[in-house]
Amino acid sequence: MNTEQKLNSIVPWGRNLEEYRQIFSLSKEDLQKKILGCGDGPSSFNAELTARGGEITSIDPIYKFTKEQLTKRIDEVSVEVMGMVRQYSSNFVWKNIKNPDELESIRMSAMRRFLADYEQGLEQKRYRFEMLPSLSFEDRSFDLALSSHFLFLYSEHLDFEFHLNSILEMLRVAEEVRIFPLMTLNNIYSPHLDKVREVLAKRGYTSEIIKTEYEFQQGADEMMKVYRGTN
Repeated sequence: MNTEQKLNSIVPWGRNLEEYRQIFSLSKEDLQKKILGCGDGPSSFNAELTARGGEITSIDPIYKFTKEQLTKRIDEVSVEVMGMVRQYSSNFVWKNIKNPDELESIRMSAMRRFLADYEQGLEQKRYRFEMLPSLSFEDRSFDLALSSHFLFLYSEHLDFEFHLNSILEMLRVAEEVRIFPLMTLNNIYSPHLDKVREVLAKRGYTSEIIKTEYEFQQGADEMMKVYRGTN
């Protein structure tokens, strides 16, 4: 019962490889790197990149649930979310995605691709039940760590210490970190952003704010890239 209650509080919503490419300005060379996806949820990024010969590990708390449980929850959530999107469609930027119907098609396609790959991915340890700010991987296990629609977006729910510790942990296990978006759910820059960058600089890390070619949430078209020293 407790597990079901926790699952009912989750809103799984997946993106595809092309969206990840736009969101994180991923080059062909980037996609050949060893990648860690933090909070990938039911995105098809792992499945698609693996099919192309890429090397990727995704972590998320939802990976403790079964395929059947996630399928049921995705079906429930998609109806609710798309109803809200259609009701408030003027709040979004219809540039990369043209309209609500295309959004629904892209999201459901991505999540179905994830579900088809999920059980094999669990066996291959490509999907791992882990969560920030504490990861089990050894230092510098990855070339690139990505955080999509988690850090900074939920700044009202996750405090500064959580953000800083999560980013430092990503930097422990990866050579470079990229985070998108930098805006909160209220369409303002995260109140943690400047302070995080300040602390990272004091600890010897370089951070850059980079405009991307992706925008769906109004104003959310930038990512932060963080790496050791100067690039």
